[in-house]
Amino acid sequence: MNEAGKIEVEEVAAVTPPPKARVEDTPRETFERKRDYLDGFLSQKPAHLPAGEPGGATYDAIIDALKEIYDPEIPVNIYDLGLIYNVEVTGDGHAVVTMTLTTPHCPVAESMPGEVELRVGAVPGVGHAEVNLVWDPPWDPQKMSDEARLELGML
Repeated sequence: MNEAGKIEVEEVAAVTPPPKARVEDTPRETFERKRDYLDGFLSQKPAHLPAGEPGGATYDAIIDALKEIYDPEIPVNIYDLGLIYNVEVTGDGHAVVTMTLTTPHCPVAESMPGEVELRVGAVPGVGHAEVNLVWDPPWDPQKMSDEARLELGML
């Protein structure tokens, strides 16, 4: 800009192109990777998890079984709905599921715990299933997974 606040325009016939990058057929020694820091991490095998621990085969099978049980009034499975508070599996195959319902007056209050017990008891590796129905802490929509909220249009 000049002093009067006007923009000056300069016309040119051509602009000199910038120099091109030089590409060599063989990589230079200085740019080769000397050590892959991820090799050890990526080749590491997962630690053996007991079957009843989160990530173990029996525990994951129980969670999958719980995800097949749907609340009859809400088109979301009881696990994603946040009704399952805890799953414990002992080494001898005793599974204990602590759960709640959306409300104590839920129409399935009598049948849902029995269905959970049957489904969990049918999981391979589970010898005995027990369901503890609790009301404290009470269920609220904040316990739902993001998938459940998305399904119900709450996100």
